[in-house]
Amino acid sequence: MYRLMVVDDSTIIRNKISRTSTGNQQNRFKIVCTATNGQEAIEQCKKYLPDIATMDITMPGMDGLETIPKLLEIKPDLQILVVSALSDESTGLKALELGASGFVIKPFTEIELQRALESIIDFIEEGNDED
Repeated sequence: MYRLMVVDDSTIIRNKISRTSTGNQQNRFKIVCTATNGQEAIEQCKKYLPDIATMDITMPGMDGLETIPKLLEIKPDLQILVVSALSDESTGLKALELGASGFVIKPFTEIELQRALESIIDFIEEGNDED
């Protein structure tokens, strides 16, 4: 089971991701923590060491782009799925350059989120096969 951290300043989005990720994934995910901004995400990451994080870009205080490299310092193998309304290509590319594993644009369907999470799981499991 993969430990998932959900980082978004919107309660509605945090709840939707939580429902989607734990609903139809054969119990492949356990939400271990949530955060409403980058600083909280850093604290939660240190405490819970999640395997995967969903990351909003636009948040008060420390935004997602600033948070991504800080989380990867704490846990270098953390897989980060950016979930953001910022759909411009440069933001997505910047997030990927900083170490994000994927990008889902808000508003997203449950199927879109599930597919993105499944591709991250595939990536993790392929990496484990090589060990």
